[in-house]
Amino acid sequence: MKEQLTKALLAHANGEIAKHKANVEIYLTNPVGIGDHPDIIAAIEHNLDEIAKYHDRIVVLKEVIK
Repeated sequence: MKEQLTKALLAHANGEIAKHKANVEIYLTNPVGIGDHPDIIAAIEHNLDEIAKYHDRIVVLKEVIK
């Protein structure tokens, strides 16, 4: 059970990181196509904060399950 839960938590965190990385890539390569985000810098910062949050969760999880 511990292994299943750990894998699920890691998969979720990695999926969220991938999603937010994709958003940052879109903002950086084609910011004109994002009409509903007039503040591109704030949108990128939000996604970077989310990446950091999930990265930190992975680090903590790996430390906890040593």
